[in-house]
Order: sequence, then structure tokens, then C-alpha cells
Amino acid sequence: MDRGSERDAPAGRGADDTAAGRVPLAVVVVDRDGLVSHWSSGARRLFGVGREEAVGRPAADLLPVSGALHDERDDRRGGTPYDESGPALEAALDGQSGFPLAGCARLDREGTAAEDRIDVLWWAYPLVGPDPSRLLVLVADATRLRAERGHADATAEDVTPGFARHTELPAAEDLERRLPDILPNMGPQLSARIVSQVLELGYPILEFSRYERVPVTPYWGVPRRPGRIADAVPGPAAVAAGSRPVAAAVPAGAEQDLEYAAVRERLEFLNEVSSRIGSSLDLGETIREVTSAAVPRFADFAGTHLRAAVLAGEGFPDGPPDASTVMFRVWVEHDDEPGRWDDTVPVGEAFAFPEHTPFYKCMVTGEPVLVPRVTDELSERISGEFEKRDLRPLIGGRSLLIVPLKARNVVLGFMVLMRRPDRPQFDDMDRTTGAELAARAGLVLDNARMYTYQENVADTLQDSMLPRITPRMAGCDIATRYLPGTRLGRIGGDWFDTIKLPGSRTALVVGDVMGHGLNSAAMMGQLRTAVQTMAAMETPPAQLLRNLDDLARRLGDTYLATCLYAVYDPIRGELTLANAGHIPPVLVRAEDGGSRLLDLPTGAPIGVGGVPFEAVRIRVAPGDRLVLCTDGLVEVRGSDIGEGLAALCESAAHPAASMDDACDTIIRALNTHGGRKDDVALLMARLNGIPDDHVAEWRLDSAPGEVPRARRLVRERLLEWGLPQAVETAELLVSEVVTNAVLHAASDRIGLRIVRTDALLFEVTDDEPALPALLSTAPDDEFGRGLRVVSRLAREWGASATGHRKTVWFEQALTTGR
Repeated sequence: MDRGSERDAPAGRGADDTAAGRVPLAVVVVDRDGLVSHWSSGARRLFGVGREEAVGRPAADLLPVSGALHDERDDRRGGTPYDESGPALEAALDGQSGFPLAGCARLDREGTAAEDRIDVLWWAYPLVGPDPSRLLVLVADATRLRAERGHADATAEDVTPGFARHTELPAAEDLERRLPDILPNMGPQLSARIVSQVLELGYPILEFSRYERVPVTPYWGVPRRPGRIADAVPGPAAVAAGSRPVAAAVPAGAEQDLEYAAVRERLEFLNEVSSRIGSSLDLGETIREVTSAAVPRFADFAGTHLRAAVLAGEGFPDGPPDASTVMFRVWVEHDDEPGRWDDTVPVGEAFAFPEHTPFYKCMVTGEPVLVPRVTDELSERISGEFEKRDLRPLIGGRSLLIVPLKARNVVLGFMVLMRRPDRPQFDDMDRTTGAELAARAGLVLDNARMYTYQENVADTLQDSMLPRITPRMAGCDIATRYLPGTRLGRIGGDWFDTIKLPGSRTALVVGDVMGHGLNSAAMMGQLRTAVQTMAAMETPPAQLLRNLDDLARRLGDTYLATCLYAVYDPIRGELTLANAGHIPPVLVRAEDGGSRLLDLPTGAPIGVGGVPFEAVRIRVAPGDRLVLCTDGLVEVRGSDIGEGLAALCESAAHPAASMDDACDTIIRALNTHGGRKDDVALLMARLNGIPDDHVAEWRLDSAPGEVPRARRLVRERLLEWGLPQAVETAELLVSEVVTNAVLHAASDRIGLRIVRTDALLFEVTDDEPALPALLSTAPDDEFGRGLRVVSRLAREWGASATGHRKTVWFEQALTTGR
């Protein structure tokens, strides 16, 4: 076989003038046992054997393994047909060559007359790799090619197959992009593997003479109107002659060309759709992209329906759909006049599709349903299944195709596609195209569903770990803000907390686990739980951070965290703070509105180990505000953190009508930079204090006579506060708690305190460190029921120990006599 050379090219015609030829190709893949594993529709048409019959049969029984191309001119010349046509295909099928082969052959089909025998050109590529595929065979009808060549140039020599490195041809990048079109309807993994080897071994080419080499890609176009080809491409002869694509009347016998043209058009359509959909992981945007992709090129109407679980971003739907499955119509696209479909098929409608409809059939079988034309009878039947709406004017006479939207073999929904009567009806090829469109759309929708689901899980996890902050604590008002970072997953390790402590005190906590994602969030949850537990045990701030540091190192050495822990005592007007590597808080003074960063010992982050923590006490006045935040609010990439802290001080001092407005002012002022990656936690407390006249304290002796005195003192103070309805219950509960102190105290030091806030807080303190406990009592027991009475009548109660003293406290709802 003479492949020619670039240097022999005629004057005035160089390699740059060559264009890719487009010819009908049969594509066959042969496995290591010599059996057919892939048989294209082109092979069915050329060899007259269907795919079901061909796959699994020996390739040697189906392909022209020997012989040479026949030409009547050979008879006139008296020579043998194509002496230089190369080896027989049998050599490739037998695995005798590890190199690509090309040649010509005579196809004698059984029962075919001599004059109807087919001459073919073939290319064979050996395939390597773990896949069982061993050989790729491309076959073209040489008789047609030679006839077309003869029409274009009567003096041209015969057409022979060959190979060329794609780098030797013009527009190599374009040819490489088109090469996958030779292998339609293969899986992406097999197709990609074969394409890479074809590129390495050599591009298939047609040689029309000693000088012309034309790279081969499939001939494909699309019939736009009966009897015409729009955007048609010329045959190989025309390409070699340098002609341009034109629209021409379809000649007799060109049905095969048109079918290949339609195949190429559909592949181009699907490739275009694939590039358009999936640009966003937003489920709503993806739904609009998928639906709009079909109109108007493929259909005049497209309606997408999804199962409720998919739309809600829940987990994967359970089991196949049935008659009770609720579907949501999530988007409708059409090129009819505006508003025509709105009332009859509104977006957002949810319903279960009735049985005995094509929609139900597609939904439960997971297979496309094709109705070439919706007859009056079918239109009447479908319309009758939907109450209070007449679908007949909209669907009657149209061509209907319903394709399932599936992912991992589960039906997520379906798409309804329709064409008006003036367009060609959907056919079997459209069914295949629609199914492929739906398959790609299903994967994209499932990706968006999974992302939505993961975001919902992340948000739920984050919300579950952030506390439900009470806006009013004893002696202070609280406001918070949390902004998730923009990193994928939106889960971080920032947290804040407010913890109610004995003595009307409040613990204020802000922390930040370094890093991002589920592991950081899990670590944050553990640290937050530990802080709550130790705070309830009245662990001093510095000791609490030391204990937290020990815990973090026991949990693992891969995580660090910063933490700021503050305790506010509204009665004393005092803050006690300890810091573990966190940014300092801001204190805004009510007296002059000035703000400043509190100068605290910084300490080392939690998890470093071996570093001491110190506590600092600061006096505060009623109305002062304390602002705590994480570094995501004040840190900007490329800027000094000092600038962010200065901006925090300035914005915190800005007057505001409420605590929420004050938080919003800070967020607006500091969250202006784009591309914020880290989470932001912000906690603001207005330290109102508790007036002296709302606190009453007494010292009691450890003697039985002090119990009635305690009842009298409580009654007098409650009446003085105008709370007569609270007297009876308060006397009973104080009597029980003071009696326990008198019986078990080791000295005469017993304290009684009442604090009036939004509730009445009663505290009894003695020097016995052992905490009381609820006891099980028998009917005849005379003791052990006191705390059960307290537990039943008090709103809350508890006990805590500090040093060698303990405090038993209870709260009573605030009631007045007015």
C-alpha cells in the first residue's frame, strides 16, 4: 500500500490544505478470545447482522478476514486486484501482529449475488491493557467511496486505507477532539482507553492517490427538513477536492448518510448539553439547566419532575417509586406563547401520578416511554386522570417522550418531552438520545442532590453544636452571631456559649478549634461539653483551662484550640477572665462610650501542654458591654491582625438601639472583605448588674431555733418586695434547706441569701463540703424527704462546692400580688 509523502505533494497543494474526511464507519471490538464484544449500528448496516446476534460470536465468522478489493479496471488491466493492498484482516484477528494494520477486502455475504458483493476498507488496532478488549476494527464501504470519488474526479486513482500520526496532519488539536466520535455509544472508560491508543498508533486515513492523505472521522449531519441536509458535510472525494459544506437535496439511496448525519447531530447535541449542565451544585439551578437544555433544539416542551426526597435534599430515596410516590413538578420550559402552560401544569405542584398513564409507566419501570403521536383517545384518557384540568388542547396531536432521571439505578424523577405536530415525531433514535440526555441529567441532579444533602447535614451538625442562647441571664443581656465559613462543607470549629452558674453568675465562653471540617467540629463538641461540665462544678477560670488542656492532649495531639473563658458576677460587678491563646475581648464602657481591648495574659492554645494559665479580675459598671469573637472576624489575608482588632474596637463602640443592632453593626463593619474563608463567632454581653436593694443576705447560727428565724426573714423581705404570693412556698423550701444545714454543718457559719432578678434565687451556704443527694425513702422513714420537696416545688435547684464550703440553691418563679 502506497501511503505517499508530503514531499511528493503536487505544487500548490500542501498538507495544510487537507481536511478531515467524514465517512460511515462500522466499529467492532474483539476480545482476547476472538469474540465480538462491541458491534456498532454501522456494523449492523454494513454486514447485515444485528448486535444481539453478533456480540459473543467469533469475529472471523462475521468479518471479511481475507481477499482483496475488486475493481473492474483490474480485469481490463489483466492484473491482480490491488497488489499493494496490504495484509489480510485475518492476520490481525489471529493476533499475529502487534502493530496496526489496514487493508482492503471483499465481503461475500451468504445469499448475495456476485454483482452485489461489497468491497470494504478496514483498519485494525491492537489494544493493550487489563481490559479484555484486544482489537479495534474500523470498516468502511469502499464501493461507495470509490463511486463518490469518481464523480468528483474521474481521473483519480483508487481509495486505500492507511495510517498517519495525528501530529503530521493539520489542525491536530481539532482532529484529536473529533477522534472520540469514531467510538459512539461506548462507555467512557473503554472509549477513553481506545482513543488514547489510536492516537498513539496512528490516525486512520483514506489515501485517494499517492499524494493525498485524508484523516477519517465519521460522516454525520442532520436532516432539518424533508429532502434536505442542513449543515451537511461532503464525502471524502469532495473533501479531497477542497469543497466546502453546503446544503443539498438528498439523493436517492442516501438514507444511510442521513442516519449517520443524525447520529452525529445527536452526539453533538449531547456534548453541548453536557457542557451546559452541571455548572452549579445548587439543586435549583441544576434543575433549570437540565430542563432548558432540551428546548428548543430537541423538544418544544420539557417538564422535570422529581421525588420529594430529592427536592428536599434528604437522603437517597428508598426503593422504587409506586402509585403513592409524590412527585414535584420543579421546572417547565417551552417555546409556546408565554403563559400557555402556567395554569394547567404549574411549577411547584406536588401529586402522585395515576396508574395506566405513560408517566407512571416510565416512573415505575425506569425505562423511556415513547408515544409517536398522542391520539384523541390517549389525550382523553390522560386528561381524565387529572382532576379539574383539561390537558387535551396542550398534548393532543403532539409527539411524547418520557425519560427517567436515574442515578445508581434509582429513579429520581422523570422528564416529559413533547414536540408539536409540525415537527418530526420522536423515533427510536430520539428515544436513545432522550435516554442519554436523561442519564447525564440524572447524574448531574444526583450530584446536586448529594451536595444539598451534605450541606443540610453540615448545617444540622453545626446547629446542633451551637447553643440556644438565652437572651437574658441574671444581671446581663446576651446577643450572638455565627457565620459559617465559605469552605466546602461549611463546618468549622468555632463556638460560643453562655453557662448559668450558682450565685446569679454567668460564664461567657468563645473558642476556636484550629482547622476545618468534621474532625474540627467533633473536637469542638467535645471541648464545649467539657467546659460546660467544669463550669457547672464552679471550676475557677484558670483551672478550667488547665483541665481543658489536659483533656485535649488525651484526645490526641493533632488538634489545637484557642479559648477565652470569663465569669461575670453581677452582684459584685466583677469579671474574672482567663485566656488560652485567643484574641482579647473588647470592653465598652457605658460611662463614656469608650472601648478598649482588655490586656490579658495570652496563654498558649489548648493542646500545647505544660503552659500555665492566669486569671484576671476586672471591675465593671452597669451598662458596660463585653464583646468576644473568633479570629475569623478580625483576620484578613494579607493584612495585620492589629488593623482588624482596631476596627473591632471602633465598631463595638458605635451607638446602637439594641444588642442585636450592635452585633449587626460589628458584622457589617468587619465582614466587608471578599472571600472570607473562616467561620465567625461573635458574643456580646451587656453587663447590667443587680441593684443592691435586690439582694438580701443574713448570717445564721447552727441551731434549730434559726430555722423559724430564717422563715421570718424571708417572709418579711418578700412582702417588702411586694411578692406575697411567693411567701408560702419560699418559707417551706427555705425551712427544708436551712434545716439540712443546721443538722450537718460543722460550724456556726451558715449563710442565707435571696437575689431578685427575673426569678427569686435562694442560696444556703455552710462549711460541710459534701454535696447533698436525693434519697430513696420508705413510708416509715422520718428523714430524707427535704430535697424531694425542694425538687418538686422549685423551678430549678442544685448544689455546688467551693473549697471547704458548699451552697445549696433553688429558684422560684417570680410572682407578685398585683
